[in-house]
Amino acid sequence: MPRPHADPVAPGQESVWDYPRPPRVEPVASRVSIVLGGQVIVDTDDVVRVLETSHPPVYYLPIGAFADGSLAPTTGSSVCEFKGAARYFDVAGGGLVRPRAGWGYPHPLPGYEVLADRVAVYAREMDRCTVDGETVTPQPGGFYGGWVTSAIVGPFKGVPGSMGW
Repeated sequence: MPRPHADPVAPGQESVWDYPRPPRVEPVASRVSIVLGGQVIVDTDDVVRVLETSHPPVYYLPIGAFADGSLAPTTGSSVCEFKGAARYFDVAGGGLVRPRAGWGYPHPLPGYEVLADRVAVYAREMDRCTVDGETVTPQPGGFYGGWVTSAIVGPFKGVPGSMGW
């Protein structure tokens, strides 16, 4: 399937089609908050995002910024050709547990070392995830973990018919 046409970009917005492959990692001056079960499980301004062509940003937060007991290592793994082997976490808050709703790279490949000791979370599994107070929309599809804000335009990998992008 050919690459789709990028949506128009307004001032202050970024197109995911301008993001690189392999992905770029960058610290951002943003505050990220995640709520599960009515409990704030993380609220931090120590934020790193990963930008990859056709994907909304994935936000990685320090493990130490999460509330005590909100992250529990679980079984299973996956491999990213760029970042390395991922481990998964069950994410808990307010009496709820979301299995395998978080992931991280304990020993990332060269160029991605800043991701060590950080976790990304699937927004679709949480009550609410925000970036600078704006509630994010989860990246389409069941596999991807990007967070869509009003500053990001697509189309985004994960929509029907996007497997070949």
